[in-house]
Amino acid sequence: MLNFAEEKLLSKIISFGAFFTTVFVISGSVTDPVNVTKLVSLGVISFAALGVLSTSSILVKFRESILIWAALGIFLAASITSVLMSDSPISQGIYGSYGRNNGFIAYVFLALVLASAASFRSRESFKRVIKALLAAGILNIVYCLWVILFGDFMGWNNPYGNILGTLGNPNFIGSFLGIFIAAYLAYGLGTTTPKWFKYSLLIVIPLTAFEIYDSHAIQGRIVGVTGIGIVGYFLIKSKFNSAITLSYLAAGAIAGVFALCGALQIGPLTSLIYKTSVSLRGQYWLAGWNTGESHPIFGVGMDGFGDWYRRSRDARSIELPGVNTVVNASHNVPLDMFAFGGWPLFIAYIFIMGLGGWAIIRTTLRVKKFDPIFVGLVTSWVGYQLQSIISINQIGLAIWGWLLTGALIAYEKVTRDSSTVSESEMTITRLRAQKVEQEVKPLLFASMFALAGLVISLPPLTADSKWRSAQVERTVQALEATLEYQYFNPQNSMKYMTNIQTLEQSQLFELAHKYAIEAVKWNPESFELWKLVYLIKNSTPEERAGALRNLKRLDPLNPDVTSVK
Repeated sequence: MLNFAEEKLLSKIISFGAFFTTVFVISGSVTDPVNVTKLVSLGVISFAALGVLSTSSILVKFRESILIWAALGIFLAASITSVLMSDSPISQGIYGSYGRNNGFIAYVFLALVLASAASFRSRESFKRVIKALLAAGILNIVYCLWVILFGDFMGWNNPYGNILGTLGNPNFIGSFLGIFIAAYLAYGLGTTTPKWFKYSLLIVIPLTAFEIYDSHAIQGRIVGVTGIGIVGYFLIKSKFNSAITLSYLAAGAIAGVFALCGALQIGPLTSLIYKTSVSLRGQYWLAGWNTGESHPIFGVGMDGFGDWYRRSRDARSIELPGVNTVVNASHNVPLDMFAFGGWPLFIAYIFIMGLGGWAIIRTTLRVKKFDPIFVGLVTSWVGYQLQSIISINQIGLAIWGWLLTGALIAYEKVTRDSSTVSESEMTITRLRAQKVEQEVKPLLFASMFALAGLVISLPPLTADSKWRSAQVERTVQALEATLEYQYFNPQNSMKYMTNIQTLEQSQLFELAHKYAIEAVKWNPESFELWKLVYLIKNSTPEERAGALRNLKRLDPLNPDVTSVK
């Protein structure tokens, strides 16, 4: 069990880190302003948390939470096995694909966040988590409102035309605001919540609802309405008898059935819920399932689904979403896990998230009063899970899913043994005797480990920054430098494709050919890279014939793999 100073520092690191990871973006100096930056933030804060955990006996912590540590160990073992045993490039498996960064190290960081939160024992620690979530939501509300009223001051490309928030996508910000609106309401309904916060509900809730609507993200509406419904359940449960509570649950279940029918184009809610993207997701899910089913033991590698979508898609996908429409995520996190690492990774992930769900059930049966902290944790966790089965594992959202899972596991434990205490009650006498050591040692270890986390997570950011600088400099030397593999300059398929196309368009045919051949050696499973080998001027007839064979292998349903569309 952590002492007072250790837990206080750990909860501050995790809570502020989750807030910062959600809002941290860089514009101008990188090509991807969202994902590589959030990966660095996640790496620093997760390793800082590991540093705090390392100040006391790891063996004791393992014995206290053996089930959690074992599940995380199996999950990470399955992850690294998929990286090593798949045909995907190892660097892609470690750092993830461009624009996603859902590679092995991202899940190491997320596992550390969950394990850290699972060690909480003080009520103030859980409160910090909720406050960090609310702070990230308020910042995004203000930013989105500014965009709506005055335009976006961020210098990034917005092909959607909708609000993006600090998550870079209307669906992601819509889901996050759906999580936020329920958590804000839950906290505002607490009996000890300040009056000014209660009054703020009159402004914040309607404004958030408007921005969810303005994002045009159906998943945001689903998450928000579900979260508010959960808040209503706990409020009714705390004030009325079981008959009324069961009636409320029955009404909620009926509403859920109508909503599901609406998503399937059945019933009166179709116009509110159904979008063409729902049908598209069905095809993406099927491809994710087919990918995992064809590689049940090791999967296709972490973040490797993009190279397998064409081979795994259903024949109906040729018409809708279309033969040339491809994705690099199945838009369902559990199915992504199945595709990435087969059954071992899928089962481990479901079990880990299931621990959070089991903690909710046990605590709900135990706690009778309306607890705004617990209700906030529950609504946010459920909101993340809903988002995760209809969307992509974006780091700014994923950190909350893993953090909240750990926090719920910890909350259930402390309500079970009645050991939840305030910071002022935590071993004050012993703390005074060891105050200096307890405060300095955890901070020192956190700083040292944070530096290690920075070194581990930085390569995708430095590589992207170098690539962006080359695009601005517009010289052959700078472009070639981005294709020289170094620790701080890992490669990705998108960078290879863009640079080879630039060289070909600049009539530097020999260089384009050189790097095209290098690219397919680096990732022979990439349809796009083989297509470049087929199309560029300096490819030999033998190379084009080999490229054509690989194109047909990688996209067997496509009647014209050489199309330039």
